[in-house]
Amino acid sequence: MNIAVLSRDPRLYSTRRLAEACKARGHDVRIVDHVKCDLVIARKDPHVLHNGERLEGIDAIIPRIGASVTFYGTSVVRQFEAMKVFSTVDSQSLVRSRDKLRSLQILSRAGVDMPRTVFTNYSKDVAGALDRVGGAPCIIKLLEGTQGLGVVLAESRKAAVAVVEAFNSLKARVIVQEFIKEAKGEDVRAFVVDGAIVGAMKRVGKEGEFRSNLHRGGKAELIDLTAEESRMALHAARALGLHVAGVDLLQSERGPLVIEVNASPGLEGIEKATGKDIAGEIVAYVERSVVPV
Repeated sequence: MNIAVLSRDPRLYSTRRLAEACKARGHDVRIVDHVKCDLVIARKDPHVLHNGERLEGIDAIIPRIGASVTFYGTSVVRQFEAMKVFSTVDSQSLVRSRDKLRSLQILSRAGVDMPRTVFTNYSKDVAGALDRVGGAPCIIKLLEGTQGLGVVLAESRKAAVAVVEAFNSLKARVIVQEFIKEAKGEDVRAFVVDGAIVGAMKRVGKEGEFRSNLHRGGKAELIDLTAEESRMALHAARALGLHVAGVDLLQSERGPLVIEVNASPGLEGIEKATGKDIAGEIVAYVERSVVPV
């Protein structure tokens, strides 16, 4: 099988591991920088050019689309879909998951529990928004933030009002979210592939840091999910239409709460914490999904 990994950097851990897993399972693999692709849109012969070379004979793609290039990366995935090439991540599901507000609305409609969240149109009633999430401390998130960037813990009401008003003055869209104190700066990531959880880890923030992201200096450790955490992670991924996803949960007094569903979850933390070949699980999903011609 010919598999293309859509990635901007072949040196990244996740990209390297996916390429290694493809080769180990007997497939031909190439790394395609999606921002260097040109899309030829036509009724009879839609195709993709990479650095001026036409990509032919691709049986499946594994998208690794960074948040900063979501628009163009999704367009490339959509073009491959038009060419009837299998993708581990559906273009529409990628768009849904990258929109924090939209994804939370979809999860809410699906009955997935999450921290109470408020979004307003630059409202002057900032204090009212804080009250609706239980007051301070609270979390304030930029809608476009990723990897823990653009996330602020406001420990007092005065600080929360100041931060939201500052973002509002810059016309930066934010959501205000309930702070789950008992989570203690820790969260759980469940890695979902093809409707099954293939690995899970607890991420612990570094000393004095409320964000547990590994990119922010957090550390990962192996964890066994509870039945409720497993059920919720699978339900969240399914609600967003994602067959490969990292579902992030907080452990609260009222049960697990979903805070985010990532359509391009990194492999380094989960593979090192679990000792599992997660890249191989993704390639196995491709094998089950692509019908040989």
